[in-house]
Amino acid sequence: MQTKVIMSILHGWKGGHPCTAPSHQDRIAKIVGQRKVTRNVNMEKLRNGFLFPEQIGKRKVAHMVKYPNAEVISLGVGDTTEPIPSVVTKAMAEYALALSTHEGYRGYGAEQGDKRLRETIAEKMYANMGIKGSEVFISDGAQCDIARLQMLFGSNMTIAVQDPTFPGYVDMGIIMGQTGTYDDKSNKYKGIEYLRCEPRNNFFPDFSKVPRTDIIFFCSPNNPTGQAASREQLKELVEVAKVNGSIIVYDSAYSSYICDDSPRSIYEIPGAKEVAIEISSFSKFAGFTGIRLGWAVVPAELSYSSGFPVLRDFDRIVCTSFNGASSISQIGGLACLSDEGYKAIKDVIGVYKENVKIIVDTFTSLGKEVYGGVNSPYAWVHFPGRKSWDVFTEILEETHIITVPGCGFGPGGEGFIRVGAFNRRECILEASRRFRSFFG
Repeated sequence: MQTKVIMSILHGWKGGHPCTAPSHQDRIAKIVGQRKVTRNVNMEKLRNGFLFPEQIGKRKVAHMVKYPNAEVISLGVGDTTEPIPSVVTKAMAEYALALSTHEGYRGYGAEQGDKRLRETIAEKMYANMGIKGSEVFISDGAQCDIARLQMLFGSNMTIAVQDPTFPGYVDMGIIMGQTGTYDDKSNKYKGIEYLRCEPRNNFFPDFSKVPRTDIIFFCSPNNPTGQAASREQLKELVEVAKVNGSIIVYDSAYSSYICDDSPRSIYEIPGAKEVAIEISSFSKFAGFTGIRLGWAVVPAELSYSSGFPVLRDFDRIVCTSFNGASSISQIGGLACLSDEGYKAIKDVIGVYKENVKIIVDTFTSLGKEVYGGVNSPYAWVHFPGRKSWDVFTEILEETHIITVPGCGFGPGGEGFIRVGAFNRRECILEASRRFRSFFG
């Protein structure tokens, strides 16, 4: 069919037979390659690639080419490294093997997730908070839920994000058309309210200076600063949302690292179910970065200005765009939340918490200002007067250690680097030795 179309067009040219047409081969190539679909203007607003695979990953590859014999230690991308407890992998393996039998085979499951897992998450992770299994939606990870929620909200919503914060909130807002263009002077996107979170305000924004927005993205413990919001701070956040008629998207992906009395869920705060959606993940909690499993909680009490339940629209989004999380992953999730599995998972988290303590102690002994590392697997290290990318490059060049430049999380991260605890203990100790040698 394509050949007939091309021949027809060529025959219609002055000169008759296609063999007599000028630039015959070039003209055919142009016709075949011609497209009338324009690029999404919102994609054009994105600057560079996504922080972790594009900006850091490519630099790591280039460094390894330059120094092929170097033993590079990665303390950058938050990818877990400890083995998953056998109580969890055994449950998944047995389920997977049963799929090869008539009795054990299962096909599509509910898009919202396995009912048992939904109810177990509600009972185990939200005990005494009034969350029901029907309000829990199982997913393939919190980052995918960010995208689905942005799809739910649409392009006409205004958004606020912590500064610094995980870049996925901003990037998805740009793709959805919720923002203006990038301003080179402020290093911010127009149309987004940046909630500055820094040491001098105890990493919590002054909402009296922030214009109202429809959506507030809030991560606690925060990635990258590692700071967990206090109960009083979260009460203020909920009150702001109530007064402004806003919806909070609360990311609790690192809540399992909290070891003090900081709330592990926004729903510990009275009234939060009326204003907040919570997203979370098995990635950092259970080492499921490759297995992929997460969840979102959309309370029945949460509604739009019209009174229509947000839950019903999110259910439609999920059923339209998603066929459900892997049944094998969900069996793993159930095993994680069993008494034996939960204890084993907490032991693994303890390894990462010991790792981050080594990192914090290392930089503290070197006279650096270090934040985080108590309720999260990240240390947030300050280098006053320095550019984050310069510090990142210097550390990589001199120590062969991958970190993350703070400015990749927003303009409020300039002058900081994030150092993660996800690596084997011997690598953490070696990294500590290299840091001491270089900065000492």
